[in-house]
Amino acid sequence: MASPRAARTQPLSAAQLARLEVLRRVARFLDSAVTVPGTSYRVGLDPVLGLVPGLGDLISPIFGLGILWQAYDLGVPKIVQIRMLFNIAIDAIVGAVPLFGDLFDFVWKANLKNLALLERHSEQGYRASAGDWLFVVVLTLLVIAVAAIPFVVAGWALAAIGGRLF
Repeated sequence: MASPRAARTQPLSAAQLARLEVLRRVARFLDSAVTVPGTSYRVGLDPVLGLVPGLGDLISPIFGLGILWQAYDLGVPKIVQIRMLFNIAIDAIVGAVPLFGDLFDFVWKANLKNLALLERHSEQGYRASAGDWLFVVVLTLLVIAVAAIPFVVAGWALAAIGGRLF
């Protein structure tokens, strides 16, 4: 079932269209510039840049923030912007893990995901979908659960120590 269309109050300006085209080019360059020989799978420069210590893992998330800024400028629904922010955070956090993060970058392709969200919700004017909400709610609950782990472990440790003291 397609998401309902939202009426755009005004068409995209020439400057906005030009920025979208630049974002498309850079996203493709980072996430799908080259076809892997013998397959239809495409990879970009992002995983290769991730091999450069420190700086390499920052390039894709910084570009992702540029896509997010354009989404804000075009009035993309806030929940979709939050979804885009989660895509960037996942890319940055997992991408920072040595070797595994570089392999993850071959698959995750946050820039293309966010570009697709941006184009769907700006040019075509779609409202946020149930999938957008579900993605954000599940990841928010996951972040809360992960943040609670140190407190649960500390409480368990204090209870174990406290039981031995008395």
